[in-house]
Formats: sequence, structure tokens, C-alpha cells
Amino acid sequence: MKTQTILITGCSSGIGYTCAHGLKKLGYTVFATCRKDEDVKRLQAEGLNTCKLDLCDSSSLHVALAWMLSQTGGRIDILFNNASFGQPGAVEDLKRDVLREQFETNVFGTVELTNLVLPYMRKQGHGRIIFNSSILGFVAMSYRGAYNASKFAIEGLADTLRLELHGSGVDVVLIEPGPIRSNFRKNALAKFLANIDQERSAHKAIYEKTLGRLQKNGDSAFTLGAEAVLKVLVEAMESAKPKFRYPVTFPTKLFTILKRILPTCIMDSIARKAGE
Repeated sequence: MKTQTILITGCSSGIGYTCAHGLKKLGYTVFATCRKDEDVKRLQAEGLNTCKLDLCDSSSLHVALAWMLSQTGGRIDILFNNASFGQPGAVEDLKRDVLREQFETNVFGTVELTNLVLPYMRKQGHGRIIFNSSILGFVAMSYRGAYNASKFAIEGLADTLRLELHGSGVDVVLIEPGPIRSNFRKNALAKFLANIDQERSAHKAIYEKTLGRLQKNGDSAFTLGAEAVLKVLVEAMESAKPKFRYPVTFPTKLFTILKRILPTCIMDSIARKAGE
């Protein structure tokens, strides 16, 4: 199992970074990718086999996959679709271009890369497509509409893909983290400041709280390190019959249960409070 090859997107920091290094230590053949040239050089200096991959650039996907396959003889056992970012803001404040940018990375690029990989997995008769989703892929929270929608889309596409790949030898898995220690909040703050017109918004008062939350240095009581995702990723990779979904962190596990048993009005109340 530990001679398997894995391509990981979004390895510059956080979950992707931790998983790339962790899997390499476990003996996997890891191909780590990231969007910026300086991050590629940094990861290479750290001993990772690294290539540039920008999910917003189709040619970049082709080049990165060709780079990997040239080193494996055309073999790819696992694709970990990890790269994504979050665009905060009320839905009514999301311009078309801002929403499109969110989907280009989190959905369109991710699905295009998956579709490029699948012919190779079909040919070899096995493979595993693992999507890094989110608690926000099945529970919507206020002022995260773009990110909610992108992760809901990934969940729907992954569920459909699982049905369509039945009998092919290719498994489809969703990992659903809750709060994980990373640069996610820092990057979300930059997107919020760049793309949301706070002064003209009907949500101006709420945005003061949003800024406070995004600028907060401390973690919540439920925040885990990226190692928690690595542990689940290894389980999903090594299991002969992987689960369809792997929730990570207490909030994700709790909301998985609550969504099954509570009426929408009560779930809305809880989600509103959780999203503050």
C-alpha cells in the first residue's frame, strides 16, 4: 500500500502541506502541487517532489499531471483534491466575478483535474479520488455563501461521480473537516477586504463582527491541527472499502447527526448562531 502514488493540490500550507509531508514520511510516493512559484521552490527545498498547479488555469493542470505521470510510468493511484479558499460576504454582496472566482478554484478546476486523472485510473483498473470538502458542504452558515455553495457543489458532484464510477475500481471519498488550524482565515480576510463593499452593504453592522472573527488570532475550542485530516486521509487511502464520507472535528460530527434529526427551522437557528 505504501508504494502508492498520490497527487495532492494546495500544498503550500495547512492541510495540504501537512498531508504531503506526513504521507512522504509514511513511505508514499507524493507529488505535491501549489499555485505560486515561490511555494514550489520552498517545498522542493524541504524535500518534496513539487510542481506548480493552478486550478484556475487549464494548461497548468495538463502540465502538472504530465509531470507526475512521466515519473510514474503513467500511474496515479490517488488524487487528493485539497486546494480551495473561502470568500466571505453576504450573498447579496457577491458580484458575479467574485462568485465565479470562488467556483473556478473550488469547483471547476477541481472537477477538470479529476476528469483528466480518471482515464488513467480506468485503464489501470483502480484508483481513489478523495475530495477535501467541509462541514459547510452540507450545512450552510451565514456570510459564507460563496464557499458554502462551492462545497455543496463538490459534494453533489462527488456523490454523482461515485454512482457513475460503480464497478470501475475507482472509489470516490469525501473528507469533511470542521475548524482546522491553517491560513484559511487569513486568506479569507484578504478576499473579504478585496471584494466586499462593506460601507454600502445592508450588512455593514454584521461585517464589523465578520472582521473581528477573521482577524482573531486564537482558535476555537474545537479547532484541531491539520494532523487530524492526515489521520483520516490515511484511513481513506488504506481501507479496502473506504467510507463515502469522513467527518473531522466534533462540530462536523455533531452537525451530521443534527441535520438528520432536526427540522429546518431549528437547524437554521443553530446555524445562524454558529455562523456569527
